[in-house]
This record gives sequence, C-alpha cells and structure tokens, in this order.
Amino acid sequence: MTTSYLDRGAGRIAYDVQGAGPLVVAVPGMGILRSVYRFTVPVLVEAGYRVATMDLRGHGDSDDGFDAYDDEALATDIAALIEHLGGPAAVIGDSMGAGAAVIAAAERPELVTGLALMGPWVRQPKASPVMNLLLRAALVKPWGPAFWKSYHASLYPGRKPADFADEEARIMASLRRGDHWCSFVRTSRTSHAPVERRLGRVQAPTLVVMGEKDRDWPDAPAEGRFAAERLRGELLLVPDAGHYPMAEYPEVVNPVLTPFLDRVHGRA
Repeated sequence: MTTSYLDRGAGRIAYDVQGAGPLVVAVPGMGILRSVYRFTVPVLVEAGYRVATMDLRGHGDSDDGFDAYDDEALATDIAALIEHLGGPAAVIGDSMGAGAAVIAAAERPELVTGLALMGPWVRQPKASPVMNLLLRAALVKPWGPAFWKSYHASLYPGRKPADFADEEARIMASLRRGDHWCSFVRTSRTSHAPVERRLGRVQAPTLVVMGEKDRDWPDAPAEGRFAAERLRGELLLVPDAGHYPMAEYPEVVNPVLTPFLDRVHGRA
C-alpha cells in the first residue's frame, strides 16, 4: 500500500485505498490507527469494494497543527475525502469516528450512502466534574502514554488479535511522533453532544455493531440499542467483544457487515 495525503489547509490527512468498486471509507477512533481495519479491508476488497482507510488528525501518518480535533472537524475530513475519491461512499466509523460519520451523513447526505458504526459515541455521557479532572490528569506526561496503553488493552476484553502486540507498538510509536501526543489529548476532550443533536436528521441506512463488554459504557448493549433506535438502524451485539469488535471478532462482524453494504449499494 502507498500512503496518500489529503490537504486540509492546516494540515494533511493520511489515507490509503485498496480494491475496486463502490467506495467505502473506514474511519478509526481516538488514539488508534487506520490499521484497526486490517481484518475488515481484505474481506470488503474481496467482495468487490474500493476501501479507503484514514488516520484522524494528529494520529498515525496525519499531520498535527489543526485548529480543531473534535467530531465536527473529523466529519468535514470524512466528507472531503469522499469528495476527493469521487463518492458517494458508505462510511464505517469506530468510536469517535462513528460519531463523526453520523454528522457527515446528517450534513452531507448526498455523500453518505450508508453507515456502519462500531462502538459508536453518538451522545455525550453524564460524567462528574471530578471524573473529568481525573481523566485529564491521567493523560498528563510522563504517565499519560502508559495509562492509554493500559486502557486501550482493556478495550479488548475477549480474544485479542494474534498481532495485538505489533498493533499496540504501532499505536505507541505514533503517539511519540511529532506533536501527536498533544493532538491526542486535545482529541480526548471532544464533546459528542453535536452528534446527538443530528441523529434525527440522518437518512442513510445504518448498522450499529456493539461489543457487549465494551467498558466505555456502564451498559454497552443498552447504548447500542439507543444508537440503533435513534438512527432507525440494525443492531449487532457481539458477545465478549469490547470497543473494537471488527478487530476482536472479525468472523462475527464481517459476515454481517458485507451483506449490509451489499444492500446499501443494491447488490443484494
């Protein structure tokens, strides 16, 4: 694969493209890389899709130096990449990337043909000021990177991928690059309230995939049901999975994801 770059004015967004056919854009979540879709892309390419995976602002091969790192900024990057690649496209989003995909679908419906949302953040959780202060303190250097490494590992409560150590090493190396750690910390302060305000405006067919043991929520299945109901979409609950079900149990997610995309594109 050759990494390509989309100029966004203040910096560049890194992405790569594989395959041929209808366009699918895959967006990772905060603190991880586009390689989280390494078990998704080959299956979709084999099914006849052109799949673009992108890094968030200040993550992976993307640049630092942006004015904003929130859901709304990421949504504009998604829309710009779809336009650049000659969309429309179905969008796969994970975590924060899922929330940004919802905004893109609401704001630019002509660009988004469908949404597949993995562990989606579609509303702002209720958190005490004390918990917010503790999170900020946890991400301060020098202990911040170790905290994120530990927390990230805990988001795979079931079966970690065989190459998990290698992927973890790539993530930690990315966070040491340039000002990526500062970009990551700014990203962590994102409010997801703008996503919830737009849920009723989304018309694109939607698939919500939620790991039943995703520790990002007190009740992950209930959060999955909330997202699916508000978006009038389908719901796949993945037993034993955490925040990255497409990487933890691809043999469960891919057989549902591919037919969903086929239906979205009228290929079923």
